[in-house]
Amino acid sequence: MISKLIDAIVNKKAPVVAGLDPNLKFIPEHILKEAYGERGETLEGAADAILKFNKGIIDATCDLIPAVKPQIAMYEQFGIPGLMAYKDTVDYCHEKGLIVIADVKRGDIGSTSESYALAHLGKVKIGNSKVSPFDADFATVNPYLGTDGVKSFIDVCNENDRGIFVLVKTSNPSSGEFQDRMVYEGEGSEDTGELDKLEGAEETAQSPLFEVVAKKVREWGETSMDGTYSNVGAVVGATYPSQGEAARKLMPNTYILVPGYGAQGGKASDLKVFFNKDGLGAIVNSSRGIIAAYTKEPYSERFKPEDFAEASREAVKDMIKDINENAF
Repeated sequence: MISKLIDAIVNKKAPVVAGLDPNLKFIPEHILKEAYGERGETLEGAADAILKFNKGIIDATCDLIPAVKPQIAMYEQFGIPGLMAYKDTVDYCHEKGLIVIADVKRGDIGSTSESYALAHLGKVKIGNSKVSPFDADFATVNPYLGTDGVKSFIDVCNENDRGIFVLVKTSNPSSGEFQDRMVYEGEGSEDTGELDKLEGAEETAQSPLFEVVAKKVREWGETSMDGTYSNVGAVVGATYPSQGEAARKLMPNTYILVPGYGAQGGKASDLKVFFNKDGLGAIVNSSRGIIAAYTKEPYSERFKPEDFAEASREAVKDMIKDINENAF
């Protein structure tokens, strides 16, 4: 699957993914009015507004971008109707030829992990039939439970030509509370019991936790290669370029999904360290900067709320230009 994403990035000259994270406050009044008029001020009305909003942005940008990243929580908050809008969004993106990265951040063990993987990336068996529930191309995965929580996803990816992006160093301000902590690099629980004995010993190897995770991602990735790069990718935030540089060196054959550009403060010049010398290796996400562009300068001066999709298109064009000129 990663080869398909790379082909789309190269063909469109756009290492960019649009985050479809709709919030009702981002949706123009004329869409809300129409949806509430048809479905009432209900969960169904909110879901209908979200889908109309998404379709407008998708129609306006699908020829420019290779992929989208819907954040499932923004849909789940509206219950079953919201999840239906999520599924309809995924299907509509596929109709438009876009690759879908499901931002679901799942992570568990055993049959639960397998069920998450099958729901978002695989097929479930119903009688004699096999059905794809959500049918995304990639999913984000939380690695905190270790290999037990990730292997099921990799197995499903290998069976269905899909991929994952594992959280390594996230873009949020408090990520360092855990991810930057220096930890002993043991090989598992049998080693950690010796930690107390080793504290203070010069030979004790310590690294930031995100680097330990990065090394594990590289190891997992070797079990799902698709050409030069692996179907097992990583999430590393644009807001931490020094950590991004370290992660890039530790994961040379790993594609990196880079959130944090734009609204969270990441700049195109910060992105150089995320890419490899081949000009590949990373895809940069922007959510609010694209879908809510019509509410922000300079687009708010040029576009009315009714023209929100055109504002999103201009924001995408500006983002692609910015990255291609300043991140390589």
